[in-house]
Amino acid sequence: MTLHRAQQLEGYRRMQRIRQFEQAAQKLFLDGKIPGACHVSIGQEAAIVGACLALRDDDFITGTHRSHGHPIGKGAELNGLMAELMGKESGICKGRGGSMHLADNRVGIVGESAIVGGGIPLATGCGLSARVRGTDQVSLCFFGDGASNQGTFHESINMAATWKLPVIYFCENNFYAITTSVAKSHAQPDIAKRALGYDIPGVIVDGQDLTAVYDATATAVERARRGEGPSLIEAKTYRFDEHCVGLNIAGEPYRSREEIDDYTNNRDPLELYKAVLLANGVEASALTAIAGEVADIVQAAIQFAEDSPLPAISALGEYMYSSPLNTPAQ
Repeated sequence: MTLHRAQQLEGYRRMQRIRQFEQAAQKLFLDGKIPGACHVSIGQEAAIVGACLALRDDDFITGTHRSHGHPIGKGAELNGLMAELMGKESGICKGRGGSMHLADNRVGIVGESAIVGGGIPLATGCGLSARVRGTDQVSLCFFGDGASNQGTFHESINMAATWKLPVIYFCENNFYAITTSVAKSHAQPDIAKRALGYDIPGVIVDGQDLTAVYDATATAVERARRGEGPSLIEAKTYRFDEHCVGLNIAGEPYRSREEIDDYTNNRDPLELYKAVLLANGVEASALTAIAGEVADIVQAAIQFAEDSPLPAISALGEYMYSSPLNTPAQ
């Protein structure tokens, strides 16, 4: 698979959008402007964007509690996302979802959930929906290494493999479920090898390499569109920051300073992809311009969110559930 120049630049732009959006979100959270919890995916941008570039606009994705990067990777606008993080009425979920429960049907984001593994059966259902409706849409679910030990992971893949549903199971293996390492919680640390039990392809890819992620995902997407069923992709990646912003781990550190420094200094996906683009003839000034453009968009999103109203207390129950009593008769 080959990304053409416009796709390459769009990939860099989306990684910049995730990085700068989440850096801003970190500060806003620490300043008390974002309520609840805030989980950032800084360091995992190539895995997210590489996967999303292989999808069409009408394909589906589901995400995780580490939510902001997935909508941005799929092409969502930043104003509504930032407003949602701040709990504003202008947010993409009207301020009712917050940081961990983002959904945007305009770009195929069915939903994201604080429940570990919660998006896996939803994505499987989207694949079944495409089959029933007779479309060639595919569904991709993002989940972490911790979710691969949940029953929903095995139940969903078994169903998709048996019925050959068009689903891509995409594990962002950042090696830690909060503070528990994969080495301590998985008898077989290569999650992609679990595909053998369901007779589907299982691929391990460098999650810091956008091109490698794109190639693996595009292959799985083509297979799914042909009606050949699901695939399992494991992108070995790394979160640069703590499990959530402001988390202080008491006692002995669960990962070494040397490990963190190695990834942040040598395995930053933005710097790695920037080097690829420069080697392929992209002017450095073009990449600088993209970063500056994104900075302006992020600042505009912050201003939009800060200027937006909070939901009225009397309206907090709206959009929370659907009642057939309120549905107009057909």
